[in-house]
Amino acid sequence: MSEHVMICEVGPRDGLQMAKSRMETGAKCDWIAALAKAGVKEIEVGSFVPAKLIPQMADTESVVRFAKEIPGLVVVALAPNLRGAQAAVAAGAHRVSIPVSVSEGHSRANLNRAPDEQVAVVGQIVEWMESAGNPAEIEVACSTAFGCSIDGVVPEREVVRIAAALAETGVEQIGLADTVGYANPAQIKSVVRAVRREIGPALRGLHLHDTMGLGLANALAGLEVGIRDFDAALAGLGGCPFAPGASGNIVTEDLVFMLESMGFGTGIDLAALIAARRLLHEGLPAEPMHGQVAKAGIPRTYRQAA
Repeated sequence: MSEHVMICEVGPRDGLQMAKSRMETGAKCDWIAALAKAGVKEIEVGSFVPAKLIPQMADTESVVRFAKEIPGLVVVALAPNLRGAQAAVAAGAHRVSIPVSVSEGHSRANLNRAPDEQVAVVGQIVEWMESAGNPAEIEVACSTAFGCSIDGVVPEREVVRIAAALAETGVEQIGLADTVGYANPAQIKSVVRAVRREIGPALRGLHLHDTMGLGLANALAGLEVGIRDFDAALAGLGGCPFAPGASGNIVTEDLVFMLESMGFGTGIDLAALIAARRLLHEGLPAEPMHGQVAKAGIPRTYRQAA
């Protein structure tokens, strides 16, 4: 059997939050169901943030309640604070994702808090979750871990410091996010190794963007240093409204093609995944869609890993 790599589809959250128009709730649910049918086991379906800030996420509660009824699907929802985490749990999310920016500028723009203040918020959420009997998992994404379009260079030692502070709160799943897509493969390897030395197996995965065209190269670098958990978005949607210049996420279809071709199992049917693009296009007809495999077609040489 091939080694398994988990892919979490973040298009319904990270992708749609930057869309110029809103996808109707029914269309969003149909798209999520198609992704799950294609074999995607984890989907970040929305975020519990004020609708006035990100109106594309106003229906997240309804979407979570729909998605949690899909057999075998891990439903993930982003929450920036305790109130959002409580709302995510009440709606039935299986996992709550909490953003913590490493850079001061992005943290202030995105959360109106300093990085250490947001770490304290994570501690509050962990305490509440434990007092409630741990009704959902918690994961934390260290945003701008590889550079920031506001502050510029983000020192590796600061990434390690924030990751260590998060591990001390009791969080057991910590990821590193290239929020603005500035990373390169050597940097990916260096930061992953440094963080892993500090927090061990609590380092879970990578969230990569493709701003500089190095998204898949960075994913490969992550694979080479033991990462087996990646975020990606169908058709390469995405970006951050509080990170100027950030482009979309790495393309789920292209990532699946690369992994399966290399012998890593994802459990995802590539043809069915590409077919799900139709529902995305119908729901957001004006939104540009990216991806080399969808454009070229699945080659006759492709074989899904056993």
